[in-house]
Amino acid sequence: MTQGAAYVAAGEVETREVPAESPGTGKVQVRVAFCGLCGTDLHIFHGHMDARVKRPLIFGHEMSGTVEAVGGGVEGWAPGDPVTVMPLSWDGTCAACHAGYQHICQHLTFIGIDSPGALQELWTVPASTLVRLPDGLDLRTAALAEPTAVAVHDVRRSGLQTGDTAVVLGGGPIGLLIACVARDAGAHVLLVELDGRRRDLAASLGFATADPAGDIADAVSVWTDGRGADVVFEVSGAAPPVALTTALAKVRGTIVVVAIHSAPRELNLQQVFWKELTIVGARVYQRGDFERAVDLLAREVIPADDIITRSVPLDETAAALAQLAKGEAMKLLVDVAATTKEN
Repeated sequence: MTQGAAYVAAGEVETREVPAESPGTGKVQVRVAFCGLCGTDLHIFHGHMDARVKRPLIFGHEMSGTVEAVGGGVEGWAPGDPVTVMPLSWDGTCAACHAGYQHICQHLTFIGIDSPGALQELWTVPASTLVRLPDGLDLRTAALAEPTAVAVHDVRRSGLQTGDTAVVLGGGPIGLLIACVARDAGAHVLLVELDGRRRDLAASLGFATADPAGDIADAVSVWTDGRGADVVFEVSGAAPPVALTTALAKVRGTIVVVAIHSAPRELNLQQVFWKELTIVGARVYQRGDFERAVDLLAREVIPADDIITRSVPLDETAAALAQLAKGEAMKLLVDVAATTKEN
């Protein structure tokens, strides 16, 4: 048996013993070190995904750890190897997979949502999902690999070039990570965020910032000498910033939809037509994005200590989710091996 944090009902997460699955053919058992909590986990916690998840669910998908045991037919991995997991499983038979887009398979299984996830001490996953971590990379920092891979994929989808201007609408963890990845790619970044504490954090990291309570279109115009932004990343998930995107983009600029919108949004199609704008969706990641993310973390391009608010023991997972829901933290990690009694 192993300890895990299970979602059991809206607003309820229980720490319980769960069976430790031995790694069968093609699988690897991982001893989880840290697991990050994100917006998707909040949706699960609040019961918004009950039609999709099977309860009780051990959730979580932003993780780092070490190989504990290796199943039959697995090569290249040994106990003790530091790893993270790309939590996607595709069928390989649908039209998307045949086109080379396995990460958006028409029958995609997201591990940690559609199947048990990383909020458990011992987690068995397909060996194909493992991504190697370099020796010396702190496992606490490495828990940011998955959200950083999201940001890498978003920037790659944008077609961003060295010297471009990028406006990021939303300064939460993903927005800040996109800003970091875009800057590393040679872009000039303006981050728009309502929360003053998050704006201050972005400013302390050297980013230009703006408060959406002001005239953002005018601010972007001034910042770009009237040209408009080469790329606008919509990360807020709210209707007003979506409506603003077409005003912020330059002629033949690109709008990247990063946030998950639960309802249809209004968009100025006249501006899409007039400026010949490109609108791009960006969902999850591919293996190359994960590998790039690990490299960025290892090179300390990502300010992990500034992004990670704190770590909590496994049995404080529910309290940590409640804190995130109140906007009281940027990124919280669960130290999966720890318990309150040890702290």
